[in-house]
Amino acid sequence: MFSLNSKTVTNNYIFEQLNMNETKYENKLSELGCHIIRTLIYFDVFSYPLTSNEIFVYSQMENSSLVEVETELVILSKKSLVFEHNDFYALIDDEKLSIRRMKGNENAKKIIPKAHRNAKLIGSFPFVRGVGISGSLSKGYMDESGDVDFFIITEPEKLWIARTLLILYKKIFLLNSRKYFCVNYFIDTNHLEIPDKNIFTATEILTLIPAYNHEVFEEFLKANNWSRKYLPNKVTEKDIIEKKHEKFFKNIIEISLNNQLGNILDSFFMKLTLNKWKRKFKHIKETDFELALRSRKYVSKHHPQGFQHRVLSSIGKKIESFETINNLKLN
Repeated sequence: MFSLNSKTVTNNYIFEQLNMNETKYENKLSELGCHIIRTLIYFDVFSYPLTSNEIFVYSQMENSSLVEVETELVILSKKSLVFEHNDFYALIDDEKLSIRRMKGNENAKKIIPKAHRNAKLIGSFPFVRGVGISGSLSKGYMDESGDVDFFIITEPEKLWIARTLLILYKKIFLLNSRKYFCVNYFIDTNHLEIPDKNIFTATEILTLIPAYNHEVFEEFLKANNWSRKYLPNKVTEKDIIEKKHEKFFKNIIEISLNNQLGNILDSFFMKLTLNKWKRKFKHIKETDFELALRSRKYVSKHHPQGFQHRVLSSIGKKIESFETINNLKLN
């Protein structure tokens, strides 16, 4: 979760550092300055300004400190490369961004209890071994058009049974509404490592909120330790060990299908779903289909809008635009 820490640097210290570094920034930025801009560009894709503490947390620069980040922000602000409103920093001088963020943060606080309840409900389904809250809500933000996204870890060889039961529940009991029940990413406990290694997936992994079976998510984070390369300053919060309540319905179904019949049924559901997606999304080229709708016995992604690709592409364009407009290079 994001924290909203107040500034910790005194004005005297900041301006002393500013004077010492004045000549250094005539034609280029420091390494830390480049990392700060890159961090703000990433979140600018989502129109989401950051506090100084968040900039430090999501910066890819190791061996820096919050004090150094806040000092650098003063320098960048003086050069009109970043702008501050209501203790939030952005690349655009628009207070509406910070107001939008604060409203979204307040809305998220209201929705998060319901998200946790739904996560527990998902955890009560057969073969579900872990549930995490993902997407914008895991960053502490939710606007009126947003969905509550869940990342689900299942028993091996039973992922598609678990997914099918959850989709049927959504269609029948929630009238196919995904507003508070968006189950769009499944993996199993034998394949915890995410293959798409980039800043987007690293951010999603390290901001996941474990909501059912925290022990599984500890293993998940170990399997994806590569994400620390992208976000070395991001510390995942320690959660309280939860009380587990075994469900009679869940146990009965698992006992009934923990056999060859269950394996056959799982394969059938996978083929049924994959064939449906291939018909529905036949306009998506094969490489994009693999990224957005990856379907194996051990993974199911349903991101037909190609969100990951669009984010990474937008980051590249924004970096290029920033460098051109400001006549500098982000090393």
